[in-house]
Amino acid sequence: MTDGAACSVCDSLARARAGDAAAFADLVRRHQRMVYSLALRMLADRHKAEDVAQEAFLQLHRKLARVQSGAHLLFWLRQVATRLAIDRLRREPRHESVPLEEDPGIASEPAAGDPLLQRHLRALIGELPPAARAVVLLRYQEDLEPVEIAEVLDMPVNTVKSHLKRSLASLRDRLGGTPGAAALPGDRQVP
Repeated sequence: MTDGAACSVCDSLARARAGDAAAFADLVRRHQRMVYSLALRMLADRHKAEDVAQEAFLQLHRKLARVQSGAHLLFWLRQVATRLAIDRLRREPRHESVPLEEDPGIASEPAAGDPLLQRHLRALIGELPPAARAVVLLRYQEDLEPVEIAEVLDMPVNTVKSHLKRSLASLRDRLGGTPGAAALPGDRQVP
């Protein structure tokens, strides 16, 4: 975030705390794509993702006084959205995942590449256990480092690294015979 954008978020945050509904709406507009996209990737269902995003912003409205800065707001929204999605996954009976359709409104994906491979990979990520899925999405969708993921999910860094290592190994194994799957999209070494 640039300094100007950070100042704008801080200004909106201060006005929203003072009861300005337009300022709160501005905060929602600035962060709704990230919250919805994270929930959608976790739940693989648009309606459930909308519910989680709405609940995250309702919680933000109730706890606005606790948010200290623009960076804290981003951290807080990621944490709440991820936890709400994990709770929803744990409450619901396990069902078979259906790959998401291509949606230009979802957080950035590379324009080049194999769309069928990407769809298959999203389906496989959807089959990961909730905590492992959250770790993978926070790492590769939100581009957070393991230390940041540990803070968001309130788990030890080594647990985050273990989830990443096991999840990537599982995804590689399951993609084994898929052409073009030698390296996962966004593959990086885990520090």
